[in-house]
Amino acid sequence: MQLLLNHWVLPKSHSAEFESGAIKHPVTFNIGPMNNYHWKAQAEALGYTQEQNRNRLKAKMTPPSKRFSGSVFRAFIALVCFLSADQIIALTADPSTVRRGLGPDPDSINIHQAQGLAAVNLLRDLREGLVTFDQNGEPAPGQAASWQLLDGGKRYRFSLRPDARWSNGDPVTSTDFVRAWRRAFSADSQATTAGLLRDVLNADEILAGGMEVKNLGIKAVDPRVLDILLEQPAPWILEILAHPVSFPLHSSSLDDPRLAPVNGAYTLAEWIPRSTLRLKRNAEYYAVDSVAVETVEYYPIEDPAAELSRYRAGELDISETIPAGRFNWLRQNLGSDLRIHPYLGSFWLGLNLRHAALGQSTDLRRALALAIDRETLVRVVLGAGEMPAWSMVPPGVGDYEPVLMKESGWTQQQREAEAIRLFKQSGFDGREPLMLELRYNTSSVHRRVAVTVSAMWKQVLGVLTELINEEWKVFVNNRRMGVVTEVFRGGWIADYADPSSFLDLFISGNALNSTFYANPSFDELMKSTSLTGGEARMELLGRAESILMQDMPVIPLYYYVSRHLVNPRVGGFSDNVRDIHLSRYLELETEKH
Repeated sequence: MQLLLNHWVLPKSHSAEFESGAIKHPVTFNIGPMNNYHWKAQAEALGYTQEQNRNRLKAKMTPPSKRFSGSVFRAFIALVCFLSADQIIALTADPSTVRRGLGPDPDSINIHQAQGLAAVNLLRDLREGLVTFDQNGEPAPGQAASWQLLDGGKRYRFSLRPDARWSNGDPVTSTDFVRAWRRAFSADSQATTAGLLRDVLNADEILAGGMEVKNLGIKAVDPRVLDILLEQPAPWILEILAHPVSFPLHSSSLDDPRLAPVNGAYTLAEWIPRSTLRLKRNAEYYAVDSVAVETVEYYPIEDPAAELSRYRAGELDISETIPAGRFNWLRQNLGSDLRIHPYLGSFWLGLNLRHAALGQSTDLRRALALAIDRETLVRVVLGAGEMPAWSMVPPGVGDYEPVLMKESGWTQQQREAEAIRLFKQSGFDGREPLMLELRYNTSSVHRRVAVTVSAMWKQVLGVLTELINEEWKVFVNNRRMGVVTEVFRGGWIADYADPSSFLDLFISGNALNSTFYANPSFDELMKSTSLTGGEARMELLGRAESILMQDMPVIPLYYYVSRHLVNPRVGGFSDNVRDIHLSRYLELETEKH
């Protein structure tokens, strides 16, 4: 007899035979998820211990004198045999803990170095800016109780909450914001996301090294009042103020939330790299009475298939994503758990323009773009509602109309014919095939996309592609340095709902410009967008995107949708286009029938 209670396995060599002899068959136990202390306690009570080895457990028998009696043991087995899978999961679920998939390990938990979505999502639970997000993913007052718009939209005056406190009880003051912002703009901070604040007075000059950081447009009027001065009116600035780069720092100047006070709804109680991040409710948080969940456990899981397995085993309440190719199965078997929603994000392949061939020939870059059958990619390889992408900016960003590649209305046969023509025109005739490296971070989805793209390039153009899989932090560093990269997996999720959130990435010198694209005409148009508003600004942004799509430093592949599995026992998870789900709004049904 074998009882499958999730994923802890007692090898058959250690199978238990009941001391009374009433049950003759060996019993093999799989007892609970690795971090589920209910089942761990049950296992130890029954005479088992567990040792962790690469996230797997080896169980061994303890002496008979330490076991339960045979009658108690048999009663426990009888109970389990009559439980359904859902009832077993319900028994293992801690009613005060939400367990969430995170994606890859955070690239940093420093507010000035975090780039990846996993890190940003985690930091929004631990810290808070002047502005935060509500349950529906819309900007809402955070550490600031209110604000005024002054000087024709060029100055914001924020009034901090009187009960805004750090986790050690110290008050959050306007000086904490000034300290953090100046540090973000200092030469030694390496704050790659400081460019998000480029609309702040003197920000560009300071980032270029032409002005001292003390001249940054942020002023502490008094301990509870903060002024932010802008170069030009920028209504999207409020959403940027909910990004970690704009968060405050405690006077200790420590940034590591394992050591420093934090001001978010949760504190970081434990971090086991590549395993678990355990968050505890912050008793000093101004809205602590509305935070229903006591503990949040984040699990870094890079492989969506592995994440799905852990979700089905009851080890997760919320998944970060779903595996490619499993959408139909999930819709049929876990339909009540499956959450699919439009998302402000684009997936692309970045091209390192420092590479000799890729950097010299626009024809080559366009040929590579047109040889990819996006309809097949999203329908067969991905299959979760994604849409083929022909622009950098996704649809749905306010009133902006994305500028599509002119070939978007062609048939795939026409695109491939044009790809072959451009490929030959770029100097490649097939006698010596072009060889490229395509880098991607560890993910079954990214691997499937990379394999598919390489096959399409080979079939249409004869290009030979070497696929290189890298762990997330290694991948980010290589992409940033641009020394070994040629073609690389790329993408962007809007930091704020405006086209510039995507287009700013390609301004010359932007720390996030991993393609090293530089076009003075594009830069000038983007600079001009800060000097105007309304329809005139949208027209300038469209002209900038048109240049980008012609130069093709990246190859748009598809527009994202958010994809999650959410246990029906979890409330407060509201689908939204930003895919932002702060843990402070979640709640648990303690009894489910």
